[in-house]
Amino acid sequence: MRLAAGIVGGLIAAMIAGQASAETPKDTIVMAKQIDDIISLDPGEAFEFSGGEVTGNVYDKLLAFDIHDVRKLEGRIAESWSVADDGVTYTFKLRKGLKFASGDPVTARDAAWSLQRAVILNKSPGFILTQFGFTKDNAKERITAPDDDTLVLVTGKQVAPTFFYYCLTANVASIVDSKLVQSHVEGDDFGNAWLKAHSAGSGPFTLRSWRANESYTLEANQNYWGRKPAVKRIVVRHVPEPSTQRLLLEKGDVDYARNLTGDQLDALKGNPDIATQSGRKGFLLYLGLNQKNPNLAKPEVREALKYLVDYDAIQKNIVSSIYVVHQAFLPDGFLGAIDDNPYHFDLAKAKALLAQAGLADGFSVTMDAQGSAPWTDIAQAIQASFAKAKVKLEIIPADLKQVITIGYYGGPIFLFELTIGLWLLIKSVRPSAATL
Repeated sequence: MRLAAGIVGGLIAAMIAGQASAETPKDTIVMAKQIDDIISLDPGEAFEFSGGEVTGNVYDKLLAFDIHDVRKLEGRIAESWSVADDGVTYTFKLRKGLKFASGDPVTARDAAWSLQRAVILNKSPGFILTQFGFTKDNAKERITAPDDDTLVLVTGKQVAPTFFYYCLTANVASIVDSKLVQSHVEGDDFGNAWLKAHSAGSGPFTLRSWRANESYTLEANQNYWGRKPAVKRIVVRHVPEPSTQRLLLEKGDVDYARNLTGDQLDALKGNPDIATQSGRKGFLLYLGLNQKNPNLAKPEVREALKYLVDYDAIQKNIVSSIYVVHQAFLPDGFLGAIDDNPYHFDLAKAKALLAQAGLADGFSVTMDAQGSAPWTDIAQAIQASFAKAKVKLEIIPADLKQVITIGYYGGPIFLFELTIGLWLLIKSVRPSAATL
């Protein structure tokens, strides 16, 4: 079922088959997960995995890709789409009769306003749209709705249509209920303050509540045009430690545990009351290097650090059965993805590169990382391998949303999101779909 797939997709889940259903409400899914990365639930601003899961279930977009085969695009709000001979004019015909959760009709005017809004706000994910020539000054001219059923987008230059279409599957291109959101506008914020903790979508669920670092609750949208959700609500509790998640799962206090380690999953295989769901998801770990640091600004140093990570050891000893080594920006399956893994731990090569950079005696640097397992374990493994080349790494643990928003003069940031321009460490094999 697509609805649950969006929220449950991406879990290494273990589901209580029998006893949990007696202890959690039958119409409710209770999930344990690390959700300390959520900063906002406004689709024009949310750019973290947990927030993306919420907006992916609350909002619909013009297009989506098949979660079982990401090479295939499918229409969501858009029934058909085409590009003109000029290569820059895209026309979308919307499905008729769709409604937002509020009961308001979904129109091309809502779609135009939503995309204009995302471009003008230009929050963290805004570049996904602005890279096509949309700006706050031209958004209303290049994103238009000639009528309630037709949306026209005019890009600044020709690009591969498939690339443009794929970018429109991003959460930043979600369609919001313009009437509802505009009733909550404060100044020139386009309703951003209100949408941080409320929803105005046409997706399978609506946001009932969100308490930062505690929980969020989604409820089924009775106006949803597609297949109805199989459950009335989904409650996601922030449980940072995988060991606690496992305990809650075995006691039947939660139906899903989202962050179990490979060892924990192996240990649960003998439990007849627990089933494991797995599959691939485009979930990438990366180490971001702050080039405002003069040492990290040197290309030889950045290259050296790539050879100072023991990718295979991390995969085997810390995240076995959860992640595989992948050193390219795009996850497997997406158009343009490559599977080359050119980097491996090579101390001699790393030392030679550091010497070329004038840092044969190493240097000191800090690294911000999420302060829970397995991220702390991975950070410590990197710390140990860096030390072999006299690179002294100080780990600064924090909640993920704090790590994500760090912008000061400093060192590496260890994160696990899909982000452009940074070298990638390991790719998740967490599932992309589940059926409830």
